[in-house]
Amino acid sequence: MNFNSKKYPILSFANSVENLRLLRIEQLPQLCFELRAYLLDIVTVSKGHFASGLGVVEITVALHYIYNTPFDNLLWDTGHQAYPHKILTGRSKKISSIRKKNGLHSFPCREESEFDVLSVGHSSTSISAGLGMSIAAEKEGKNRQTICIIGDGAMTAGMAFEAMNHAGEIKSNLLVVLNDNQMSISKNVGALHNHLKILRNIKNIKKDQKIMRFFHQQLFRKNKKSKKNHIPFNSIFSSLGLKYLGPFDGHDIFSIINILTEIKNKTGTYLLHLVTKKGKGYLPAERDPIKWHAISSCNRSVSNSLSYSDVFSSWLCEIAAFDKKLIAITPAMCEGSGMLKFSRLFPNQYFDVAIAEQHAVTFAAGLAISGYKPVVSIYSTFLQRAYDQLIHDVALQKLSVLFAVDRGGIVGNDGQTHQGIFDLAYLRCIPGIVIMTPSDENECRQMLYTGYMYSKGPSVVRYPKGHGIGALLMPMSSIPLGKSIIKRTGKKIAILNFGTLLQNAFFAADSLDATLVDMRFVKPLDENMILKLSYKHKFFITLEEGVISGGAGSAVNEFIMVNKIFLPVLNIGLPDVFVPQGTQEEIRHDYKLDAEGIHKQIFYWLKQ
Repeated sequence: MNFNSKKYPILSFANSVENLRLLRIEQLPQLCFELRAYLLDIVTVSKGHFASGLGVVEITVALHYIYNTPFDNLLWDTGHQAYPHKILTGRSKKISSIRKKNGLHSFPCREESEFDVLSVGHSSTSISAGLGMSIAAEKEGKNRQTICIIGDGAMTAGMAFEAMNHAGEIKSNLLVVLNDNQMSISKNVGALHNHLKILRNIKNIKKDQKIMRFFHQQLFRKNKKSKKNHIPFNSIFSSLGLKYLGPFDGHDIFSIINILTEIKNKTGTYLLHLVTKKGKGYLPAERDPIKWHAISSCNRSVSNSLSYSDVFSSWLCEIAAFDKKLIAITPAMCEGSGMLKFSRLFPNQYFDVAIAEQHAVTFAAGLAISGYKPVVSIYSTFLQRAYDQLIHDVALQKLSVLFAVDRGGIVGNDGQTHQGIFDLAYLRCIPGIVIMTPSDENECRQMLYTGYMYSKGPSVVRYPKGHGIGALLMPMSSIPLGKSIIKRTGKKIAILNFGTLLQNAFFAADSLDATLVDMRFVKPLDENMILKLSYKHKFFITLEEGVISGGAGSAVNEFIMVNKIFLPVLNIGLPDVFVPQGTQEEIRHDYKLDAEGIHKQIFYWLKQ
């Protein structure tokens, strides 16, 4: 989708940051209006992250107007809000390809543009990286500026506070712009959220511009005795050693321009607090920023089956109805993980800990030690962030914590930062852990119950994004640990499937007259089944929607080798790459994990 110069006259001119800086300051409100309108036109067609970008239009324009990007370092945290940034930095003609196969990345990406200083996707990394860049800039001596834009949701993570703790001591030239829209994906929670609310109340951003300008002057007034900037009231940020400014109206382009102009000429570490409205300029998104955080391209009407998140949701509510010891925990993913209904029905058994995956896991450990039965609902890609806590605080102490790992396998359009493809490999090596991979909705339900009832250590149920196959949900019962099921009996070839690729494997099994096994457990492995199959088959195939290196297939390889079973094995899964964006169907096709691809991989391997 190209610019219509008649519809977007200012935006079509400001198609580069060089041209943007040629605009008169009086033209910037019109530029913001056109940029917001263009976003509405683009995202409603191409789909993708929506409300966050609408909320930072003025901030984005002001930063690129005042600072000399890309020479100056501009770091976006997480990156949901970076669509305006991409449009203004030479990618307007490609913006409709965002989140699509071979298109623009969902988030800022260093490989895509020199304006994307830091590749992001997971939250709360910008201040740490920015601090490193600011120190490097000082050593360089070329007056390069460093600016980090972070949301109030991402600010809740411990990593952001670790970085501010460091920055407040060394006081390098760094500007942290806090985009306070009172949201992450869900509504923000926690003490920091309450603190920001107090700051917003102290400084009413709706005051007229005359009072705003007076307050702005007060911020930069020098105290002759202390030689320090005057800070009108205390904040947690100023207590950490950052020079806190604000809060200001994040949609007042003139005010932002004036403030940034002042800060640019000063030294030290500043935190600029800007209050914005997520979804600004589109009333439905303003009223419901959770719903409009992103627009999905999937058509839910094509499937009558439940999603795996729905299966988890119904199971969780069913268990909680009779077990008051259940405590459900999510790190800021209530809606995405299917916990909204539970949070309303069982508020005393529900904890949203904000974007704090490490805390979520160790918090669960404390509950387990105290006799409760915690269930941590978390995306596969975010569980990576709590790996040490899973090992040190849960598994080492043999605590009974159930991890409902959502978005396992190929996730799709969010790309390489969000694919849940490493979990089986990084979990399998942990002693004492139970790892289950359901092949359909009912199996997922039974595995959740099995993991919940397991009392000797942590358990994991790893399920994918999206809908199942329409399997009937049966009454709950525990599955014998490490017990697999033969789904089809054949000759010579045995296909050992881990997870929801089972349906795709039937085509190959039927075509090649192969035995097909739903292994169900990655750990403990059904070793008796493997031994039994080795007596009657000449070839083994393992199948999983995860990385081959160290994954479920590797577990089979290790068992075969140590037991001197002389059978060739083909491991089918994902290669040693970061999987790019695309729909789940496109990616499975590209990596030969759809029905036809699995068949071809086995057929050509046997032929060789």
